[in-house]
Amino acid sequence: MTFLAAALALAVAQAPAAPAAAPREAPPPPRPPPDFRLPRTHGFTLDNGLAVTLVEMGVLPKATVALVFRAGTGDDPPGKTGLSSFLAALLTEGTTTRSAAEIAGAAARWGGAIETNVTPDETIVTGTVLSEFAPELVALVADVAANPAFPQREVERVRQDTLRSVAIARTQPQVLAQERFLATLYPDHPYGKLLPTPEIVRGYTVDEARAFHAASYRARRAHLYVAGRFDRAATEARIRAALASLPPGGPRELAPPQPSSRRAVELVDRAGAVQSSLYLGLPVLEPRHPDYLKLAVANTLLGGYFSSRITANIREAKGYTYSPASAVSVRAGTGYWAEVADVTTAVTGAAIGEVLREVERLRAEPPREEELRAVQAYLAGTFVLQTSDRDGLIARLRFVELHGLGERWLEDYVRNVRAVTPDDVRRMAQTWLDPARMTLVVVGDPAQVKEQLRPFGELATPPGVPAPETAPPAAPAAPKEAAPTKPAPPGKPARPRT
Repeated sequence: MTFLAAALALAVAQAPAAPAAAPREAPPPPRPPPDFRLPRTHGFTLDNGLAVTLVEMGVLPKATVALVFRAGTGDDPPGKTGLSSFLAALLTEGTTTRSAAEIAGAAARWGGAIETNVTPDETIVTGTVLSEFAPELVALVADVAANPAFPQREVERVRQDTLRSVAIARTQPQVLAQERFLATLYPDHPYGKLLPTPEIVRGYTVDEARAFHAASYRARRAHLYVAGRFDRAATEARIRAALASLPPGGPRELAPPQPSSRRAVELVDRAGAVQSSLYLGLPVLEPRHPDYLKLAVANTLLGGYFSSRITANIREAKGYTYSPASAVSVRAGTGYWAEVADVTTAVTGAAIGEVLREVERLRAEPPREEELRAVQAYLAGTFVLQTSDRDGLIARLRFVELHGLGERWLEDYVRNVRAVTPDDVRRMAQTWLDPARMTLVVVGDPAQVKEQLRPFGELATPPGVPAPETAPPAAPAAPKEAAPTKPAPPGKPARPRT
């Protein structure tokens, strides 16, 4: 040992012992979140029936425009699953007066981008730009939605993109599980069809896209939202100029869904899988039902956030899975509850058993007050946070519009969540979460999981599950004019796909 090392060792040995740490103080309990106050909205309706909502909010010099049509995958014609999404992808590929590059370039010069999204009930054409360009964005969104040109070169490119996307989706076990789960719940409705087959995609025609557009992209099925900082007078004037000529059309005509509710155990073959992907759930209610918010609270406590009971059980205590989650997923006139997880193959049956035990425990006894208060604080806090930005507020306004709830529902949300009692939570589990009526879909290795699934019901192999295709090569096409790159949308936390 060197002299220096010996001296250091002696100094450490002779140093006085550190004083004992003072006991840590518990943090003060969180204050209840304040009641939510919706920013002041200004609404009006054009003569053709198109509804408009303007919301001046925030301090950043940005504005978001969203033109929402009541037409989504739930409106796909028979035998044409995914046609609504195919059409939406073509909207930004050129209008009768602008090319795809000109659309993207204009939005980029204004500090933003334009994109389309499709849900089971809506198609949204949206973008965000610097505040001074809000009127120009309104005109661009209107042009993209109302005047698609369907250039043949882009039609074929989008078709090939769609084929590749479907091929990739069919390699993902959670997508396969959701596809089969929805098909079981909604066997005779477009809500039960998640992915098109390659044959369906190859069969899409421009005439079919035009017909869907002519029937669905009409003023009485549309609502325009503008949120952020913008010149209200100039924006309103541009709205009237750009959208007054949109044909009125008629209201949406959607066949009422008749969900199936029965105990079913379905195994989708994925030989050699080291994990099993689970979807367990049943039809429940729609948001207009008086139990909806109470069930949302019960779901969050059971499996809807990181501190939930199911997560604590099969992730934290037993290590069966990494990110289980449950959700109440709704469409127009219907909804379902589902617990979703990827579990190690060897514990597939054990994990399902623990999920069902947690459901039965909640049906048997109410939660403790402190457990419920934590859930209520989480729901109220995330609601206020998510509604405080432009996109989040527009999403909430779309929700109450779709389900006929009214803006007052948003203002009462925090108060109503805090009013839920432990007995309410138990009653929701007893009323809506009956394990005897739950459908279970497992994507996994039959050789290893079939016997594990027998205790949960008669096992069925789903008919007609398409085998994954190799992603097709891109079709040869003339070089596309370069366009500014669109920024990717912000990431979202992992949750059941809805």
